[in-house]
Amino acid sequence: MFRQLTDRIYVAPQIAVDDVMDAAQAGVTLIINNRPEDESADQPSGAEIETAARAAGLDYVAIPVTHAGFAEWQVTAMADALAQADGKILAYCRSGTRSTLLWALAQASKGEHPAVLAEKAADAGYDLTPVAAMMDMLRRRAS
Repeated sequence: MFRQLTDRIYVAPQIAVDDVMDAAQAGVTLIINNRPEDESADQPSGAEIETAARAAGLDYVAIPVTHAGFAEWQVTAMADALAQADGKILAYCRSGTRSTLLWALAQASKGEHPAVLAEKAADAGYDLTPVAAMMDMLRRRAS
């Protein structure tokens, strides 16, 4: 269920409380929730996932992304979370796509080349085409 983007970054579709322990056993130290609350009736609340994460000794941060797109604060928050984490990170949303796109934007904002990011995302089954122009802009700004 967890798809690997890098040696320390994983993404996943919506996780359940039971998946938190699997993440901990895989070496995850931070869970990032990129799903807005109440996006669908069948999703566990962020508070439930956070409680399970804290009980397992993991850090937790919520950076919700709606289908409206990405804002600069979300990119900055994701970049900060990635930089501050000690260990592996699991980011999740409904399908893993928004988490992957936000990861790529955060990395581009730190100067990573979009082609490298696109290759890593493709290896995990995700397409960065929807944010290609934004990645280019963020990378240029970082240079």
